[in-house]
Amino acid sequence: MPLSPHLRERILRQLDTLSDEKGYAVLDYVEFVSTRYGVKDAASAGSLFSRFTDGIEDTMRAGKLSATAISQTMGLLNQAVGVLGGVAAAGKSVASDLVNTASDVAKSVSTPAATGASTRTPPPSTPAAGPTPPAVPSAEAGENPSPS
Repeated sequence: MPLSPHLRERILRQLDTLSDEKGYAVLDYVEFVSTRYGVKDAASAGSLFSRFTDGIEDTMRAGKLSATAISQTMGLLNQAVGVLGGVAAAGKSVASDLVNTASDVAKSVSTPAATGASTRTPPPSTPAAGPTPPAVPSAEAGENPSPS
């Protein structure tokens, strides 16, 4: 069961007063409680990008880097994740538009009777021998077919 909104706000107010080093101590405790009591891991519920950044953050913390360096690096990574999330959303939108357009075209081609048109007739066939020669003018009475 998730936290009540009141409790969440109270915890966030307290967290806002802490330094990054103390914040990481709180994070360690929260992860310990989650593991100890079998609470679903928040990282598994997040997106691929957030799990990636969490892994990088954990690796940096294991390497004993300063909290300031970790905080700055994570700020840059979170900005990059935001950009990648926007790019992914744009890609999904374009793909959705393509699928919708293709579906509309397929419907209009497959149902010509719905638009009032009859069945499609094939175009007239042309003779296999090639183009027809030009017609020769007929010689009528009083006309001279040769040029003068």
